[in-house]
Amino acid sequence: MPYSAFSIAKVKEDFGLTFREGMRFLPEIEPIAPSNGLREYLAESLPLAVATGSEKARSEGIIFPVLLEVRKIMSAEISLFSGEEFNVDESVGLNGTCDFLLSRSPELMIIEAPAIIIVEAKKGDLKVGVGQCAASMVGAQRFNAQKGKSIRTIFGCISSGTAWRFLKLEKTTLTIDFTDYPLPPIDPILGMLVWMANQNAEV
Repeated sequence: MPYSAFSIAKVKEDFGLTFREGMRFLPEIEPIAPSNGLREYLAESLPLAVATGSEKARSEGIIFPVLLEVRKIMSAEISLFSGEEFNVDESVGLNGTCDFLLSRSPELMIIEAPAIIIVEAKKGDLKVGVGQCAASMVGAQRFNAQKGKSIRTIFGCISSGTAWRFLKLEKTTLTIDFTDYPLPPIDPILGMLVWMANQNAEV
């Protein structure tokens, strides 16, 4: 069973997760201004992606460029994967693809541990992506452990491109912030994503 088949109830039951719901875990974070290139790109792509309405258009036209900007801000110290197979343990359903995965490794060809942020793209209701994102985060947690590079926190995000909802996984506790942060403006979203990536900078 792939990550996409996990419901909220199933991921909680199968992996013994404790949910902490509705809690903001992000501190007050300084927004980061985007490059002129990203600002100009989004000025054209955002209206088109929203008007088209498809998950693919939002994923390619909004989410990927934003995550690419995060990598640029981090001086290419992290790698970004889009639609890659991430098969960790098929016996418990931790297999399939993640829409986007960020790893604290400059390696571009293959996913190297530690995986730090999972981002799932959704067309509309972000709630339907929670189970899938949480399962992928458990997969990242186990992947890092298998590679001997465990980290304290795995971050997750479910995004429609214009709305971003954040999660974090520490051991078996999944914290879900029910705030849907809007884009635009892009500056706060960039600040949040860079902050998450930097939480594992010592690895």
